[in-house]
Amino acid sequence: MSNRRSFLKNMTLASGALASGSLLTSCGSEERFAKIKAAANHQPEMHFNMSGYAAPALDTVRIGIVGIGDRGAGAVERMTFIDGVEITALCDKRQAAVDGGQKILQEAGLPKAAEFTNSETAFKEMCQSDLVDLVYIVTSWEWHIPIALEAMENDKHAAVEVSTARTIEECWQIVETSERTKKHCVILENCCYDFFELLTLNMVRQGVFGDLIHGEGAYIHNLDYWMLREPEDDKMVDGAYTDFWRMKENKRHANVYPTHGLGPICQAMNINRGDKMEYLTAMMSDDFNFSKNIKKLAKENPVFEQFKDWDLRGNMDIQLIRTHKGRTIMLQHDVTSPRPYSRIHMLSGTECFAQKWPLKHIAFGHDVADADKMKELEKKYTPEILKRVGEMAKKVGGHGGMDFIMDWRLIDCLRNGLPMDMDVYDAASWSSITSLSEWSIANKSNSIDVPDFTRGAWKTNQPVDMSLAGGGTTGVRNINREKSGKQLSAE
Repeated sequence: MSNRRSFLKNMTLASGALASGSLLTSCGSEERFAKIKAAANHQPEMHFNMSGYAAPALDTVRIGIVGIGDRGAGAVERMTFIDGVEITALCDKRQAAVDGGQKILQEAGLPKAAEFTNSETAFKEMCQSDLVDLVYIVTSWEWHIPIALEAMENDKHAAVEVSTARTIEECWQIVETSERTKKHCVILENCCYDFFELLTLNMVRQGVFGDLIHGEGAYIHNLDYWMLREPEDDKMVDGAYTDFWRMKENKRHANVYPTHGLGPICQAMNINRGDKMEYLTAMMSDDFNFSKNIKKLAKENPVFEQFKDWDLRGNMDIQLIRTHKGRTIMLQHDVTSPRPYSRIHMLSGTECFAQKWPLKHIAFGHDVADADKMKELEKKYTPEILKRVGEMAKKVGGHGGMDFIMDWRLIDCLRNGLPMDMDVYDAASWSSITSLSEWSIANKSNSIDVPDFTRGAWKTNQPVDMSLAGGGTTGVRNINREKSGKQLSAE
């Protein structure tokens, strides 16, 4: 017990370091890698199994949104279209961002929200108030866990943008806190709700793939423009990522954004619910162009001088993961190469094969399904959730509609007392890939075990039915009203 108390004390100290942005730079590489290894091998006692847990139903979900600039504005707008939602609080360190959120509410004909602003820790007052049931976190990554912990400790559910956690210590913090408080900590992985991903997931669940053998996912997206976007104060845009925070994350030689590609694969393979990720190995290319581009840009604009001598991550990193049941997963991450966008999303089974990028197709053996066969498959296996809200989602938007489907499903689960599709164990295990890949890359691609955040409960945990499963009562309002167009499209 004393070892556990010591570990949790260290995690609390780590959270404080993260809040000041210092954890990843406050100690030497050897010490940091030793901490990764120790945290990966840590096995604290389980308080309560959150997998399959259904919190008491909420007739109305009162939401406080933290981080209103950039992606957060899109979250505010999407929530205005969902019945049973009240946006009761807006929080951002910048008053201008909160003002932008209030304008969205006003244009939607909704009441003004309480404001928490002008401080990096304004979220604490919001979480400690009795105004909200759900804290929706859309900040820079360093604040994800401090805000989520504050929410759960104050009897609120937390929904956290990706990637949820930056360290394995943080992963254990949200697991321990969610279990102890019995409050959900949901990872907002929108890619699990894209149309092809939901179609293929339902096909897997219906046995069309036979046994799954292998999956591939990625986040390949040239973000040069977004990471190096110059502040435009007159347009309330201070970089596509406020204070260039996303640029700063690229000092880390790791897959810093694994969950877009990994999440849908884990859902299909029932990771944490019948199988688990066992171990990982990783490698990374050199940086062939990003630093050169920054140096060139710095000559033209002194704003970018601060980045020109940084030791930045390489272009491409790759992870290979083996599961307990003998399946394999490949992940890729590249945000600085001039190439087409891809999340790959490939599933290979004993009976069927599917891949979304670069060319969407489903195959049975050597033969790729033709247009007629694809229509037949879509008619037969499109899940109920897409039949219910798919067309509405396309109208509301948010990366083609998947953001809206994710939000609608989150609210519908909370209103109907249903288990979450993506629980705290998913948030932790998917996010842990960042630290694990960092360790493996630094150790010549040696393998490292993936922590079992369920502590063995994966053997009996059951998959969640994402189709509607007794919910589906939540409606959509004002679907045809004009949208404000506040949403960015970088991801």
